[in-house]
Amino acid sequence: MRIYLACTVRGDRAGVEVARLAARFLVSRGHEVLTTHLLDDDVDRAEAASSNEAVFQRDVEWLDACDLLVAEASGSTFGVGFEVGYITGRAPYTGQRVILLYDAARRDRVSRLISGNTAASCRAFGYCAPDDVVSFLAAAVE
Repeated sequence: MRIYLACTVRGDRAGVEVARLAARFLVSRGHEVLTTHLLDDDVDRAEAASSNEAVFQRDVEWLDACDLLVAEASGSTFGVGFEVGYITGRAPYTGQRVILLYDAARRDRVSRLISGNTAASCRAFGYCAPDDVVSFLAAAVE
């Protein structure tokens, strides 16, 4: 399965360790994670080598090509919200799915559009510990 793993690049990166754990787990299960570069500590600097337009075009191509979007949405970010909305809006026509992960302890700071998402193509999961994410993904990603 081709997976677009979304996490904040320029916002609060509090969830990046959980995103890294999710990526390792998904790769270990034989899935292709298209966006592992987002997990690098210097991702914003590395992305600066490309124009904003080039990043947008590349990411939309990856979004179009993915089977599943897994988003770590604990931090404040407009990019992850765009990605989730893009796939959720297309899902009835494409069959793409969305998994939203967020730190349950930060629920009051996570967008209600994330924690309250009830779209048929989407599953939101508030985790209490990083290992909860692995267990959830093991059951949710086939």
